[in-house]
Amino acid sequence: MKRILVMFGGCSTEYGVSLQSAHAVLSHLDGARYQPVMVGITRQGAWRYYTGPLERILTDLWQDRDCVPCTLSLDRGSRQLVLLDGSGGQIPFDVALPVLHGKNGEDGTLQGLLELAGIPVAGCGTLCSALCMDKDRAHKLAALAGVAVPRSALFRRGARQEELLAAARSLGFPLFVKPVRAGSSFGITRVTEEAALPAAAKDAFAHDREILLEEAVPGFEVGCAVLGTEVLTVGAVDEIQLSQGFFDFTEKYTLRTSAIHCPARISPALAREVQDTARVLYRALDCKGFARVDLFLTPEGKLVFNEVNTIPGFTAHSRYPNMMKAAGLDFTALLTRIIETEGEE
Repeated sequence: MKRILVMFGGCSTEYGVSLQSAHAVLSHLDGARYQPVMVGITRQGAWRYYTGPLERILTDLWQDRDCVPCTLSLDRGSRQLVLLDGSGGQIPFDVALPVLHGKNGEDGTLQGLLELAGIPVAGCGTLCSALCMDKDRAHKLAALAGVAVPRSALFRRGARQEELLAAARSLGFPLFVKPVRAGSSFGITRVTEEAALPAAAKDAFAHDREILLEEAVPGFEVGCAVLGTEVLTVGAVDEIQLSQGFFDFTEKYTLRTSAIHCPARISPALAREVQDTARVLYRALDCKGFARVDLFLTPEGKLVFNEVNTIPGFTAHSRYPNMMKAAGLDFTALLTRIIETEGEE
């Protein structure tokens, strides 16, 4: 049996989402093939080897007991979790599967640490993870790959209000103000008038040192799950139906006024175009293992790049597993493919 280092939690605003994803992943791992080695990272950044029941991860009670302080051995190729309880104990593992969302987990920082130690990582590597978390740089590479991107303007902390206003007027309202590096729509505001711009910029800057003013693309969002490194498998295309506003954090995790249709309610030819475009973007951004590619579909049928999520939500009802389920891969089979794909490089 392979021993899989499943990492969850982390110093991110998406800590709670990570717990949900990790619980689902651990619940659906093939027990005949894999033995999980569970490592939780607290909101404060403390590493803990966890041996308790999975339900305590879901309710964020995992760190109350059944925990031992730990760290990774950084000796290249050792693949050992080192216990810091005075016992000198070490726990071997074969592959790391990070299930952290947002900064300090999905943005290349953790991937860099694992790669430095020579630890195989199931999923995207350091460069890809950093690029995909960065909305501005990802859009620039997507445009170089021939995929349309929204018009936008980049600003660093300290930018003058007059500069922001001039860019907003050039882009037109409504527009979106976004942190360049953040996930789950944290810090994103849909701005419909000039008076709301300063508050939106302040909120975005609270999450990152750079922000984007980005045009609102008409139409709706479609997504495509991609799996693999050398040989790519694409899932069914899904569609986000909004009744109001935009797909913010609340809507993503409650679907209070929105719905997700999988497969998307578009023609087969257009669905194939979405899948082909997802493959192009996956390659252009150096993805491996798995990722979800999100695009806008305009009323004229034009595809516009939105973002790539290198560690998308992984609960049983999340978009990525459901797109792959519609393509014939159930959750357990999907996780097996993700883990085994690590060896394709």
